[in-house]
Amino acid sequence: GHLIYKCGGIDQRTIEKFEKEAAELGKGSFKYAWVLDKLKSERERGITIDIALWKFQTPKYEVTVI
Repeated sequence: GHLIYKCGGIDQRTIEKFEKEAAELGKGSFKYAWVLDKLKSERERGITIDIALWKFQTPKYEVTVI
């Protein structure tokens, strides 16, 4: 998730939202993991259950994160 954020694939506002929600569950450091963890159970348990795929483009590259 941090790589996606740093490359501009997700905006600051969304990361701040994830950070707030993670802190409420006592998992403040999980904000970047939540970019790919979509299931509620993944977020509550702090583990990745489902395979996630995220695509974004930079001015020079097209990136796929699995």
